[in-house]
Amino acid sequence: MKNWKIASNILLLCLILPISLLAQDKPSTEQKIVRAIRTDEPITIDGVLEEQIWQNEAYCDFVQSDPTDGAPPTEKTEVWVAFDDKNLYVAARLHDSQPEKIIRRLGRRDDLVDSDWFIFAVDPYYDRRTGFQFGVNPAGSIVDWTLLNDAWDDTTWDGVWETRAAIDDQGWSVEIRIPYNQLRFAKKDEYVWGVNFRRVIRRNNERMGFVWIPKEESAYVSRFAKLEGIQDIRPGRHVEILPYTVGQAQYSPKVQGNPFEQGREYTANAGFDLKLGLKSNLTLDATINPDFGQVEVDPAVINLSAFETFYTEKRPFFIEGANIFDEFGRGGATSNASISWSQPTFFYSRRIGRSPGGFVTQDGHVNFPNRSTILGALKLTGKVGEGWSIGALSSLTSREYAEIDHLGDRFRQEVEPFSFYGVLRSQKEFNQGKQGVGFIATSVIRDLRDEILDMIMNRQAFSLGLDGWSFLDKDQAWVLTGWFGVTHVKGSSDNILRLQRSSLHYFQRPDATHLEMDEQATSLTGWGARIAVNKQKGQFLFNASLGALSPGFDPNDIGFQSNSSDIINFHFLAGYHWPHPGKIFRNWLLFGGPFRNYDFGGNKFWDGYLLAVQGQLLNYWRINTLLAYNPKTVSKTLTRGGPLALIPSGYQIDFEISTDGRKPIVLFANESLYNRPSEGYRWMGSLSLQLKPSSKFSFSFGPGYTVRRSILQWVTNVKDPYMTETYETRHVFSRIHQQVLSGEIRLNWIFTPRLSLQLYLQPFLAVGKYDKFRELAQPNSFDYNIYGQEQSTIDYESGIYTVYPDGPEGPSPAFTFHNPDFNLKSLRGTVVLRWEYLPGSTLYFVWTQNRADYGHPGDLNLERDLKALLTAPGDNVLLVKISYRWNL
Repeated sequence: MKNWKIASNILLLCLILPISLLAQDKPSTEQKIVRAIRTDEPITIDGVLEEQIWQNEAYCDFVQSDPTDGAPPTEKTEVWVAFDDKNLYVAARLHDSQPEKIIRRLGRRDDLVDSDWFIFAVDPYYDRRTGFQFGVNPAGSIVDWTLLNDAWDDTTWDGVWETRAAIDDQGWSVEIRIPYNQLRFAKKDEYVWGVNFRRVIRRNNERMGFVWIPKEESAYVSRFAKLEGIQDIRPGRHVEILPYTVGQAQYSPKVQGNPFEQGREYTANAGFDLKLGLKSNLTLDATINPDFGQVEVDPAVINLSAFETFYTEKRPFFIEGANIFDEFGRGGATSNASISWSQPTFFYSRRIGRSPGGFVTQDGHVNFPNRSTILGALKLTGKVGEGWSIGALSSLTSREYAEIDHLGDRFRQEVEPFSFYGVLRSQKEFNQGKQGVGFIATSVIRDLRDEILDMIMNRQAFSLGLDGWSFLDKDQAWVLTGWFGVTHVKGSSDNILRLQRSSLHYFQRPDATHLEMDEQATSLTGWGARIAVNKQKGQFLFNASLGALSPGFDPNDIGFQSNSSDIINFHFLAGYHWPHPGKIFRNWLLFGGPFRNYDFGGNKFWDGYLLAVQGQLLNYWRINTLLAYNPKTVSKTLTRGGPLALIPSGYQIDFEISTDGRKPIVLFANESLYNRPSEGYRWMGSLSLQLKPSSKFSFSFGPGYTVRRSILQWVTNVKDPYMTETYETRHVFSRIHQQVLSGEIRLNWIFTPRLSLQLYLQPFLAVGKYDKFRELAQPNSFDYNIYGQEQSTIDYESGIYTVYPDGPEGPSPAFTFHNPDFNLKSLRGTVVLRWEYLPGSTLYFVWTQNRADYGHPGDLNLERDLKALLTAPGDNVLLVKISYRWNL
């Protein structure tokens, strides 16, 4: 017995000792303290650390996160922080035993190119949730971010700050000067901020930080070190004026007899932006007669669905500081999953200045405006009171007219009303970010004087949403998030009836007992909500959510919703994350689970199970795979306002792989197959090749191919009182063979960090062939009557199909529809020369080209179509824009 006790004690000691030694080897996660030192001597920002302030003791306790989490770094890094009345200074000595191997690639601003980097992050509110981040590489290229929701970042913010880097035989060094007016913080006598420093040694794929955050944790700002010592400063009020002027020449093919298409058009414009610091933590942005044109064109797409295409925002006024609006409903959780759920957006800034929504009813040549003119806009962002973040934006757009020329007579018809757009967002965090609540409110008010516009547009649209989160445990591993919102639109009875019948609602569905059309209604109200539980710390991960959008929910006047309302969605996902190198993978993630959708009538219209694996191999290649299976369900949108239709079962297989991004040649390939054996399939594949022959030049080319075959491509709906089986409407479908060939070509030539040339080119070819037309035979089924079989006949002449559902002598009337075949050949591109000749002051030279051809619909001939693509008539736009920043 005594020997057994001795043996058991020895065994216990053998088990405990390695664990305790391993624990001792791990760096401490206790909060570090950094002290800033006041400087009275001027600091020259040249990257050479000659000033006396940089001879003080440095902070050098860095820890690796990659390739070995928690290990000592391979090279030493020293950092200092100093300040004076107006600026914060940061210096770093980045030692390197092989300075000739330092990677110093040039990149345009906010392009985190593959190179070595030094990154400084600061949390001036010390709310442990938000902040700013500044990065510089050995070539002097810069990136700056805002930090939000603890672990998220946003590069759309462009601060005005100064930095220089220098390389010598010890490695490289950095100096940074950040004016206080570029940071937001409440004025105090003495300040405590959060701070962190990070370094990347790209040739080793090595990342290190002053603050060590184990990879099992999902956090960043909340783990920052404490920055002390800043006191008696005078940040001053930030006043910045940015006037601009722009000239544009547009050349297009001349159209004989069309007075609006004479081949050339010249325009000029001017305006200014104002940035005013109302307090040290609140900023007002105003713009008068803004230039809200885009430098880069939107990509070409073929959309055969009933829902609009989402385009990303590219206008600086709207993208800078937009994260406070975008974060609605997502705060607290650092990772979110949306399986078969399209999160509605309460504020989609591209609604402001949109293409006019009206149309012309008179005959003649038409000069139609391509966008609504934005008369002015105001934006207020920052923090007020006890931790309330605030964002407010309002804008006015002008009344727009189309000009019509009919045999020399000129008319004008209103196509867009004078409109007001407004959004207000606020959020408050409690208990160091462990809980938070917020709201968003939006409004659109249109002055509808035109009778036609009053029939197709909402007069008023309002929405109100509440959101929040709460961590459920002390370690902040589990978090509960959610939101609830209401939308309310008003308009004429004709317009509200149109809205009820639109693809977002389909109130006219004849077999939907929970829906009812109201032809006299002058308003429509709906609600939406979602709640989710997320485990985001540790190696075991979990996410579950339940969401719903009522049939009347409609945020699209100023928001965006890509799928129909009338949905109840839930999913459960469980996963395992291994963040440390093993025998095959450097890190990997496995997750999967079920998901399902119902409508408010209890119809299950989507169902499935998925399994995904993501990982990085030891050679730094990445692979991602996904498998999914969908049992048969019904569709409430396939017939576009008609009855339910059966959708057969299907499966999905996705795979993608990318090579080591450090190399001069980088490859990325992916494929996606979705197959319903009894209905059709869609296969998508793409390949991207990136070449980096020098530190100043990069080139990428990404061809893609998509093929889709389906027997259920919707064509039209036709009223027929004899088609009683489907509620007196024939729902016409077709077999389709669709092919899309596309490519993206990008060239970046960076002369200096402030002078760059960029080229973007998108060739696009899409062909669709329709045949084997058919109609739904019975609701809630997969039964279809094929035209040309049994008694029905179908004729084709001069681009028109004529269908006799019961034969030429049958009781059902014949109906016609146009040949839906298509062949779109498009070439879009832009060349941009950008020169930031002074900090915040920019000169642009832009050439944009757009060409398209639609010949030979339904017939793909690669040689012929590529030739037509290159020779098609097109528009050429030359633009020169210059802005100058006055900092008062």
